[in-house]
Amino acid sequence: MVSREKFEEIKEKYGYWSSWALWAEVGDAPKSNVGDLSIFEGDDFLNHLNAEFVLVGLNIARADIEKPLANFHSSLSRAQDYKIRYAIKDTLLCGAYMTDVIKDFNEVDSGNLITYLKNNKQFELDNIKVFKKEIQDLGAINPTLVALGDATYDILVRNITEYKVLKIKHYSHYMSKEKYREEISILLEAFNKK
Repeated sequence: MVSREKFEEIKEKYGYWSSWALWAEVGDAPKSNVGDLSIFEGDDFLNHLNAEFVLVGLNIARADIEKPLANFHSSLSRAQDYKIRYAIKDTLLCGAYMTDVIKDFNEVDSGNLITYLKNNKQFELDNIKVFKKEIQDLGAINPTLVALGDATYDILVRNITEYKVLKIKHYSHYMSKEKYREEISILLEAFNKK
């Protein structure tokens, strides 16, 4: 469980880059209610937060995040956030902290970001410093980082030695939500056996 004080501190410091792996229930369509942030009102949701897992994306793809905790909760029709909601419901990852390793670099094409990082090594290092501080501020004892996609995984293993790093495909990968859930289930089964 995450305390109200810790939740508010993290929301204040990192809220436009991060969120938590909790979503409102699905309505009539698979993408319905993904952007409903009322899930973070009241206190009941605090019991479901799990800072021991951190789902890590590469960067914010779009510049239209106007509210804290809206990252990973897009209701745009082209967004794929609904797949991760479906895939981690009722798993160990439900309630995990979610953030991006690269901050303040809005880019849809991850290839462009990777090229930028190759040519700007200090930018990557500066972002890793912020990311490590964010994880420290989260207050988890020994969190497991779950990289969303190859590019994120490569950055994490290149720069992070103090935490275990796992990898799953990014939820925008071309696959059904059912197949994505199956892949996450396989990862979590392997994790539980260790």
